[in-house]
Amino acid sequence: MLEQRIQQHFIDSADLKYQSAQSLSKPIAAAVQAMLACVTSGGKVLACGNGGSAADAQHFAAEFVGRFERERPELGAIALTTDTSIITAIANDYDFNVIFSRQVRALGSPGDVLLAISTSGNSANVLAAIEAAHAREMVVVGLTGRNGGKMAQMLRDTDVHICVPHDRTARIQEVHLLTLHCICDAVDAQLLGDQETTT
Repeated sequence: MLEQRIQQHFIDSADLKYQSAQSLSKPIAAAVQAMLACVTSGGKVLACGNGGSAADAQHFAAEFVGRFERERPELGAIALTTDTSIITAIANDYDFNVIFSRQVRALGSPGDVLLAISTSGNSANVLAAIEAAHAREMVVVGLTGRNGGKMAQMLRDTDVHICVPHDRTARIQEVHLLTLHCICDAVDAQLLGDQETTT
């Protein structure tokens, strides 16, 4: 019984990824182009999210600044979820809902990209970060699930919305991680050539 339950998780995850491949490939490709234009012009990607989405933001930044699967020059990315002194100071002195937006206003520049991750699309601090990014003339790449929530209404035509068509948070997060890996791989392919990695 327990093994069947575990196997069902694998099956459900694989099914969603298979179903999402066609519908998400176009917005993922648009996100790649936005990030590529940003980093090749000397810009940076600022990434934010809460909980598992915070972990995804950090994972993404690590693979941009470090590497994904191939050796390449460092790419500019900052996870806004990692500096506990900044986060706790802002949350304490102002409000938790502005922990990302104040960092975006402090660090963001025109041409930079905000990677905004929220499975529901309704995280108040992520939505505030999007407002701040728009004020800084940044492009927003939004990762959501379900129906995209409030984020879907906030994003502009120049932004990119990658919405996973599912209601379950765990499944959405699994596709978000795959999406971020696709972005990293495609950026590398554009920078280094379209070759298969052996690592």
